[in-house]
Amino acid sequence: MRFASFSVGGHFHYGAVTEDGMIALDDSFPQWPTLLDVVKNNALGELEQAAKSRPTSHKVFQYEMVLPNASRILCVGVNFPDRNAEYKDGSVQPEYMSLFPRFASGFTGHERPLIRPPESHKLDYEGEVAIVIGKGGRRIAQADAYDHIAALTLCNEGTIRDWVRHAKFNVTQGKNWDRSGALGPWLVPFSNAAQLDEARIQTHVNGELRQDDTLNRMIFPIRREIEYISTFMTLQPGDIIVTGTPTGAGARFDPPRFLKPGDVVEVSVNGIGTLRNTVEDEAL
Repeated sequence: MRFASFSVGGHFHYGAVTEDGMIALDDSFPQWPTLLDVVKNNALGELEQAAKSRPTSHKVFQYEMVLPNASRILCVGVNFPDRNAEYKDGSVQPEYMSLFPRFASGFTGHERPLIRPPESHKLDYEGEVAIVIGKGGRRIAQADAYDHIAALTLCNEGTIRDWVRHAKFNVTQGKNWDRSGALGPWLVPFSNAAQLDEARIQTHVNGELRQDDTLNRMIFPIRREIEYISTFMTLQPGDIIVTGTPTGAGARFDPPRFLKPGDVVEVSVNGIGTLRNTVEDEAL
């Protein structure tokens, strides 16, 4: 079963995704006002049970960023072998992973536009798998890492490329423009290792395949990401880790192929689904 955050007439809800719409469930669980509260209380199973006895409640709605009030989103950079080679700096495979934060305000939902700001037209795409932590912990061993995952979702980790080079030691300002990326469409509860170990990421722009790789080729596998991150910070339920993008982002073409208004970007992973977004210029 899949669970999403959505809105109807400006009112926010969460519920189960059906073939013809949504089953709103938030009214049945007032103790958990948002889907993030459900995750924090390890209650996705309760949502599933409730959804089984209820019909579709909304056929017209808008998807929202899947966890719009997520407080901690960490992204792993340069995490596929070909991505490291793209930099053409002669560097060997890194010993430690690159990490940077993103904030919920930088993401929108499925079937919503990514926003290109007037300050830069170098909006790029990065298709990725994101994991949602369900059980917190510190210094988590790789062997136990998957036990701490509640759910999986998809990310288009949209980036304003020239703004990631404004300073010497960080990329934060290029990674956090309002609604420049997307997280969703929904959460898929995590139940077995094959959901990640056999996953393939593909990103299409206007129907053209731009990114195509498998998670088992990551420089830092997801088990290692959880181990490493939990060494320096206590992971908490509801934390999101965006796990890394393959080669093929627009900046690496010659000439670069940045996103423009009217483009359609689709990030797909077997077993999770497809995250689809259009592109619009910011309305001033």
